[in-house]
Amino acid sequence: MEPTATILHADLDAFYASVEQLLDPSLCGKPIAVGGGVVLAASYEARAFGVRGGMPGRRARELCPQLIFVGGHFKDYQRLGDAAIKVINDFTPLVERISIDEAFADVAGCTHLFGPPAEIAMAIRRRVRAELGLPISVGVARTKHLAKIASQVAKPDGLVVVDPATELEFLHDLPVELMWGVGPVTKARLAQIGVLTIGQMAKTPGWSLERLLGPAAGAKLTALAWNRDPRDIKTHRRAQSAGAQSALGKKPAEEWVFRPALRHLADRVASRLRAKSRPGRTVTVRVRFADLHSVTRSLTLDAPISATGMLAEIAEELVRTVLADHPDEKTISLLAISVSHLETHTGLQLDLPLGLEDEKRRPGAEKGMARWVADRAVDTIRQRFGWQAVGYGSVALATTRSVPDEFRQLAEKDL
Repeated sequence: MEPTATILHADLDAFYASVEQLLDPSLCGKPIAVGGGVVLAASYEARAFGVRGGMPGRRARELCPQLIFVGGHFKDYQRLGDAAIKVINDFTPLVERISIDEAFADVAGCTHLFGPPAEIAMAIRRRVRAELGLPISVGVARTKHLAKIASQVAKPDGLVVVDPATELEFLHDLPVELMWGVGPVTKARLAQIGVLTIGQMAKTPGWSLERLLGPAAGAKLTALAWNRDPRDIKTHRRAQSAGAQSALGKKPAEEWVFRPALRHLADRVASRLRAKSRPGRTVTVRVRFADLHSVTRSLTLDAPISATGMLAEIAEELVRTVLADHPDEKTISLLAISVSHLETHTGLQLDLPLGLEDEKRRPGAEKGMARWVADRAVDTIRQRFGWQAVGYGSVALATTRSVPDEFRQLAEKDL
């Protein structure tokens, strides 16, 4: 049987900016950016001037003096993102949502009801435009990787269907940065060996890519360059970890910089773990230096934790270890915390009062339980009065963050 293209990747175009233009029609056709100190998202009109997400606001205004900044309507982003996914669900139950504004869908089992995959994609686009007023691009292909690339090629507000008979011809002419997993750093490394297109990557010897990018990344990208992607649609995949990161710009690798940032990250991660009753045993930190080189350190605990203070202190010690191991690195640009080996807990195993030195990091010890009770009190106040109603002293004293927590939360996976 000939393979067929039945995988859809649907992606709302310039989602946050498009929502702002929908809510305020006077912004339509104008270059706008969501954010302020940092550009969180930019409309296509702003992108034409080189404005991109993650760019400092000052730089964005230099590129586009007429740029209009808007604050962001986070509840509307969630509402409209959910509504778009619901439209896709009306055609097939096999939907894998991968972010607030994009999802994969397998329509192989519903073509007898709604027609060929291309017609289903067109119907989804019509309904999202008519019912929500938003543009959405859709790629249709035989694999998830190729469908996602097709939706990028379709932007803005388009549809691309890749015929399985000519998929390599389509894929190999495209720039390598369209591939899943190829960011600016990987793109620059590939350019050093003359790899600018996906076709050039496909023809590059595997050992060369593995030496440049590492065995795992090299093998993965080689497979994807030949459209070898066996992944199925996962309708519900429980997260195996919870994490958060914060870009710092270029800051001194000193305690007064990383300690408040880690406390804030620990607060975000631990509150999510407690909300789902999913403490974790392994704490991992990532430190990215000014040259974009990253170092990670992990610690696996005897008992799973979800207390903010415990997580913050462990993360701080891990970062100190990283900096001690790299004394020549004086500047950090990003910090990240993640907790893995998550468990499902409804109760707490109590420890005997042995007076151990690490009692405050043992969830079942008296000091550990006191910390957990304090965290739950903070959670209760926030549930009633909002996240900003109460916080931890070391976090509250930190400098104002340029990226609102509401925006970060939209990108966090459900536990």
